[in-house]
Amino acid sequence: MAPRANWKGYLKVGELSCQVALYTAASTSDRVSFHIINRATGNRVHRQMVDADTGKAVENEDIIKGYEISSGEYVFLEPDEVKAAVPEADKTLELEAFIPCDGVDTAYLDRPYYLAPADKPSAEIFALIRKGLEEKNVAALARTVLFRRLRTLLIRPGEQGLIASTLNYDYEVRPAKEIFSDIKNFKIDGEMLDLARHIIDTKRGEFDPTEFDDRYETALAELIRAKIEGRKLKKKAKAEPKKVSSLLDALRQSAGTPSARKKAAPKKTAGKTASRKTAAPQKKAS
Repeated sequence: MAPRANWKGYLKVGELSCQVALYTAASTSDRVSFHIINRATGNRVHRQMVDADTGKAVENEDIIKGYEISSGEYVFLEPDEVKAAVPEADKTLELEAFIPCDGVDTAYLDRPYYLAPADKPSAEIFALIRKGLEEKNVAALARTVLFRRLRTLLIRPGEQGLIASTLNYDYEVRPAKEIFSDIKNFKIDGEMLDLARHIIDTKRGEFDPTEFDDRYETALAELIRAKIEGRKLKKKAKAEPKKVSSLLDALRQSAGTPSARKKAAPKKTAGKTASRKTAAPQKKAS
Protein backbone atom coordinates (compact mmCIF):
# COMPACT_ATOMS: atom_id res chain seq x y z
CA MET A 1 0.00 0.00 0.00
CA ALA A 2 1.37 3.41 -1.00
CA PRO A 3 2.20 5.71 1.93
CA ARG A 4 -0.29 8.47 2.69
CA ALA A 5 0.89 12.07 2.48
CA ASN A 6 0.75 14.16 5.67
CA TRP A 7 0.34 17.38 3.68
CA LYS A 8 -0.16 18.46 0.08
CA GLY A 9 0.49 21.86 -1.44
CA TYR A 10 2.73 23.80 -3.82
CA LEU A 11 6.50 24.18 -3.88
CA LYS A 12 7.35 27.59 -5.30
CA VAL A 13 10.54 29.47 -6.23
CA GLY A 14 10.12 32.65 -8.23
CA GLU A 15 7.63 31.95 -11.00
CA LEU A 16 8.21 28.18 -10.86
CA SER A 17 5.75 26.06 -8.88
CA CYS A 18 4.68 22.44 -8.70
CA GLN A 19 2.40 20.32 -6.60
CA VAL A 20 4.19 18.42 -3.83
CA ALA A 21 3.37 16.00 -1.05
CA LEU A 22 4.99 15.73 2.37
CA TYR A 23 5.59 12.27 3.87
CA THR A 24 6.80 11.23 7.30
CA ALA A 25 10.47 10.28 7.13
CA ALA A 26 10.90 9.00 10.70
CA SER A 27 8.26 7.01 12.58
CA THR A 28 8.04 5.19 15.90
CA SER A 29 5.16 2.95 14.77
CA ASP A 30 7.42 -0.13 14.55
CA ARG A 31 8.56 0.13 18.16
CA VAL A 32 7.32 -2.41 20.71
CA SER A 33 4.14 -0.98 22.22
CA PHE A 34 2.13 -2.01 25.27
CA HIS A 35 -1.46 -1.78 26.48
CA ILE A 36 -2.32 -0.94 30.09
CA ILE A 37 -4.03 -3.99 31.64
CA ASN A 38 -5.98 -4.61 34.83
CA ARG A 39 -3.89 -7.32 36.52
CA ALA A 40 -6.94 -8.74 38.35
CA THR A 41 -9.26 -9.12 35.32
CA GLY A 42 -6.89 -9.13 32.35
CA ASN A 43 -8.96 -6.39 30.71
CA ARG A 44 -7.59 -3.22 29.14
CA VAL A 45 -7.71 -0.03 31.18
CA HIS A 46 -8.88 3.30 29.70
CA ARG A 47 -7.81 6.70 30.99
CA GLN A 48 -10.55 9.06 32.13
CA MET A 49 -10.61 12.81 32.67
CA VAL A 50 -11.44 13.69 36.27
CA ASP A 51 -11.87 16.97 38.14
CA ALA A 52 -8.69 17.67 40.08
CA ASP A 53 -10.61 18.88 43.16
CA THR A 54 -13.82 16.83 43.23
CA GLY A 55 -12.34 13.64 41.74
CA LYS A 56 -15.47 13.20 39.62
CA ALA A 57 -15.35 12.18 35.95
CA VAL A 58 -15.71 15.02 33.41
CA GLU A 59 -17.58 14.50 30.14
CA ASN A 60 -15.94 15.49 26.84
CA GLU A 61 -18.44 18.29 26.17
CA ASP A 62 -17.48 19.91 29.49
CA ILE A 63 -13.75 20.00 28.74
CA ILE A 64 -12.30 23.30 27.52
CA LYS A 65 -8.84 24.77 27.03
CA GLY A 66 -7.68 27.26 29.64
CA TYR A 67 -4.63 29.50 30.11
CA GLU A 68 -3.60 30.09 33.72
CA ILE A 69 -3.13 33.82 34.44
CA SER A 70 -2.71 33.38 38.21
CA SER A 71 -2.96 30.51 40.68
CA GLY A 72 -6.28 28.77 40.03
CA GLU A 73 -7.53 31.52 37.67
CA TYR A 74 -7.86 30.76 33.96
CA VAL A 75 -8.86 32.37 30.68
CA PHE A 76 -11.14 29.97 28.79
CA LEU A 77 -10.62 29.49 25.06
CA GLU A 78 -13.49 28.07 22.99
CA PRO A 79 -12.61 25.69 20.09
CA ASP A 80 -13.89 28.15 17.45
CA GLU A 81 -11.81 30.96 19.02
CA VAL A 82 -8.65 28.85 18.82
CA LYS A 83 -9.46 27.87 15.23
CA ALA A 84 -9.96 31.51 14.22
CA ALA A 85 -6.62 32.52 15.77
CA VAL A 86 -4.62 29.90 13.84
CA PRO A 87 -2.94 31.29 10.67
CA GLU A 88 -4.70 30.42 7.45
CA ALA A 89 -3.05 27.66 5.45
CA ASP A 90 -2.28 28.80 1.90
CA LYS A 91 -0.74 25.42 1.07
CA THR A 92 2.37 27.03 -0.44
CA LEU A 93 6.01 26.27 0.37
CA GLU A 94 7.82 29.28 -1.08
CA LEU A 95 11.60 29.06 -1.05
CA GLU A 96 12.56 32.34 0.61
CA ALA A 97 16.34 32.04 1.02
CA PHE A 98 19.18 29.71 0.07
CA ILE A 99 21.89 28.83 2.58
CA PRO A 100 24.75 26.30 2.84
CA CYS A 101 23.52 22.78 3.60
CA ASP A 102 25.33 22.87 6.95
CA GLY A 103 24.24 26.44 7.66
CA VAL A 104 21.70 25.52 10.38
CA ASP A 105 22.73 24.48 13.88
CA THR A 106 21.48 20.89 14.37
CA ALA A 107 19.89 21.95 17.68
CA TYR A 108 17.20 23.68 15.57
CA LEU A 109 16.29 20.56 13.56
CA ASP A 110 12.91 19.18 14.62
CA ARG A 111 11.34 16.45 12.44
CA PRO A 112 12.33 15.18 8.99
CA TYR A 113 9.93 14.65 6.10
CA TYR A 114 10.24 13.48 2.50
CA LEU A 115 9.09 15.99 -0.11
CA ALA A 116 8.04 14.51 -3.46
CA PRO A 117 6.05 15.59 -6.54
CA ALA A 118 2.33 15.02 -6.02
CA ASP A 119 1.58 14.12 -9.65
CA LYS A 120 3.31 13.39 -12.96
CA PRO A 121 2.95 16.90 -14.47
CA SER A 122 4.84 18.31 -11.45
CA ALA A 123 7.76 15.88 -11.70
CA GLU A 124 9.83 17.89 -14.21
CA ILE A 125 9.68 21.20 -12.32
CA PHE A 126 10.34 19.35 -9.06
CA ALA A 127 13.41 17.69 -10.62
CA LEU A 128 14.66 21.07 -11.85
CA ILE A 129 14.38 22.65 -8.37
CA ARG A 130 16.07 19.67 -6.74
CA LYS A 131 18.90 19.64 -9.32
CA GLY A 132 19.47 23.35 -8.81
CA LEU A 133 19.85 22.91 -5.06
CA GLU A 134 22.17 19.94 -5.58
CA GLU A 135 24.37 21.70 -8.16
CA LYS A 136 24.81 24.78 -5.95
CA ASN A 137 25.16 22.61 -2.80
CA VAL A 138 22.62 24.70 -0.90
CA ALA A 139 19.46 24.22 1.13
CA ALA A 140 16.36 26.40 1.10
CA LEU A 141 14.33 27.98 3.87
CA ALA A 142 10.56 28.04 3.44
CA ARG A 143 7.49 28.66 5.59
CA THR A 144 3.98 27.27 5.55
CA VAL A 145 1.20 26.24 7.92
CA LEU A 146 1.65 22.62 8.96
CA PHE A 147 -0.71 20.96 11.42
CA ARG A 148 -2.27 24.33 12.37
CA ARG A 149 1.09 26.00 13.10
CA LEU A 150 3.21 28.29 10.95
CA ARG A 151 6.44 26.33 10.55
CA THR A 152 9.83 27.12 9.04
CA LEU A 153 11.33 24.26 7.03
CA LEU A 154 14.85 23.52 5.87
CA ILE A 155 14.63 21.90 2.42
CA ARG A 156 17.71 20.14 1.07
CA PRO A 157 18.35 17.69 -1.78
CA GLY A 158 18.31 13.97 -0.98
CA GLU A 159 19.42 11.03 -3.08
CA GLN A 160 16.18 11.03 -5.10
CA GLY A 161 13.86 13.73 -3.79
CA LEU A 162 13.97 16.50 -1.21
CA ILE A 163 14.29 16.31 2.57
CA ALA A 164 12.20 18.87 4.46
CA SER A 165 12.98 19.29 8.16
CA THR A 166 10.79 21.42 10.39
CA LEU A 167 12.85 23.82 12.50
CA ASN A 168 12.44 24.71 16.15
CA TYR A 169 11.78 28.37 16.88
CA ASP A 170 14.47 30.41 18.61
CA TYR A 171 12.49 30.56 21.87
CA GLU A 172 12.23 26.73 21.87
CA VAL A 173 16.00 26.15 21.79
CA ARG A 174 17.75 26.74 25.10
CA PRO A 175 20.83 28.98 24.91
CA ALA A 176 23.97 26.84 24.97
CA LYS A 177 25.61 29.13 27.53
CA GLU A 178 23.05 27.99 30.13
CA ILE A 179 24.69 24.56 30.02
CA PHE A 180 28.31 25.31 29.16
CA SER A 181 29.01 28.59 30.97
CA ASP A 182 30.42 26.86 34.08
CA ILE A 183 32.86 24.63 32.17
CA LYS A 184 36.45 25.60 32.91
CA ASN A 185 38.99 26.15 30.17
CA PHE A 186 41.66 23.47 30.28
CA LYS A 187 44.97 23.70 28.50
CA ILE A 188 45.26 20.48 26.50
CA ASP A 189 48.51 19.94 24.63
CA GLY A 190 51.53 17.68 24.33
CA GLU A 191 51.14 13.91 24.41
CA MET A 192 47.49 13.96 25.52
CA LEU A 193 46.41 15.99 22.50
CA ASP A 194 48.53 13.86 20.16
CA LEU A 195 46.95 10.68 21.53
CA ALA A 196 43.44 12.13 21.20
CA ARG A 197 44.14 13.02 17.56
CA HIS A 198 45.55 9.53 16.95
CA ILE A 199 42.42 7.86 18.38
CA ILE A 200 40.16 10.02 16.19
CA ASP A 201 42.24 9.29 13.07
CA THR A 202 42.17 5.51 13.64
CA LYS A 203 38.40 5.49 14.15
CA ARG A 204 37.37 7.58 11.15
CA GLY A 205 34.39 6.21 9.24
CA GLU A 206 31.11 7.03 7.54
CA PHE A 207 27.61 7.12 8.94
CA ASP A 208 25.70 3.91 8.22
CA PRO A 209 22.37 3.72 10.10
CA THR A 210 22.13 -0.05 9.54
CA GLU A 211 25.12 -0.55 11.84
CA PHE A 212 23.28 0.86 14.87
CA ASP A 213 20.76 -1.36 16.61
CA ASP A 214 18.16 -0.36 19.18
CA ARG A 215 19.25 -2.50 22.12
CA TYR A 216 16.22 -1.52 24.17
CA GLU A 217 13.77 -2.68 21.47
CA THR A 218 15.79 -5.88 20.90
CA ALA A 219 15.78 -6.64 24.63
CA LEU A 220 12.01 -6.06 24.90
CA ALA A 221 11.32 -8.30 21.89
CA GLU A 222 13.45 -11.08 23.41
CA LEU A 223 11.71 -10.69 26.78
CA ILE A 224 8.28 -10.99 25.10
CA ARG A 225 9.38 -14.13 23.20
CA ALA A 226 10.69 -15.65 26.42
CA LYS A 227 7.38 -14.95 28.18
CA ILE A 228 5.40 -16.55 25.35
CA GLU A 229 7.66 -19.62 25.35
CA GLY A 230 7.58 -19.88 29.14
CA ARG A 231 11.30 -19.51 29.71
CA LYS A 232 13.40 -17.15 31.77
CA LEU A 233 16.05 -14.88 30.39
CA LYS A 234 19.60 -15.27 31.61
CA LYS A 235 20.89 -12.32 33.57
CA LYS A 236 23.61 -10.53 31.68
CA ALA A 237 26.79 -9.72 33.55
CA LYS A 238 27.46 -6.03 33.98
CA ALA A 239 30.57 -4.79 32.26
CA GLU A 240 32.98 -3.44 34.83
CA PRO A 241 34.79 -0.26 33.79
CA LYS A 242 38.56 -0.56 33.53
CA LYS A 243 40.50 1.25 36.22
CA VAL A 244 43.08 3.73 35.06
CA SER A 245 45.50 5.73 37.12
CA SER A 246 45.27 8.94 35.07
CA LEU A 247 43.73 10.57 32.02
CA LEU A 248 47.01 10.14 30.16
CA ASP A 249 47.07 6.42 31.01
CA ALA A 250 43.49 6.05 29.75
CA LEU A 251 44.43 7.74 26.47
CA ARG A 252 47.46 5.49 26.07
CA GLN A 253 45.35 2.36 26.60
CA SER A 254 42.71 3.64 24.15
CA ALA A 255 45.33 4.39 21.54
CA GLY A 256 47.22 1.13 22.13
CA THR A 257 50.57 2.88 22.49
CA PRO A 258 53.72 0.79 23.21
CA SER A 259 54.02 2.19 26.74
CA ALA A 260 50.59 0.78 27.60
CA ARG A 261 51.11 -2.54 25.79
CA LYS A 262 54.37 -3.29 27.64
CA LYS A 263 52.51 -3.50 30.92
CA ALA A 264 49.78 -5.82 29.65
CA ALA A 265 51.40 -7.89 26.89
CA PRO A 266 52.53 -11.47 27.85
CA LYS A 267 56.08 -12.58 27.08
CA LYS A 268 56.47 -14.19 23.65
CA THR A 269 58.05 -17.63 23.31
CA ALA A 270 60.72 -18.41 20.71
CA GLY A 271 58.42 -20.89 18.96
CA LYS A 272 55.62 -18.37 18.56
CA THR A 273 58.00 -15.73 17.30
CA ALA A 274 59.44 -18.06 14.68
CA SER A 275 56.02 -19.15 13.46
CA ARG A 276 54.97 -15.53 13.00
CA LYS A 277 58.10 -14.78 11.02
CA THR A 278 57.46 -17.66 8.65
CA ALA A 279 53.81 -16.76 8.32
CA ALA A 280 54.44 -13.10 7.53
CA PRO A 281 55.60 -13.57 3.90
CA GLN A 282 52.55 -15.75 3.12
CA LYS A 283 50.23 -13.07 4.43
CA LYS A 284 52.02 -10.45 2.36
CA ALA A 285 51.94 -12.58 -0.77
CA SER A 286 48.24 -13.27 -0.46
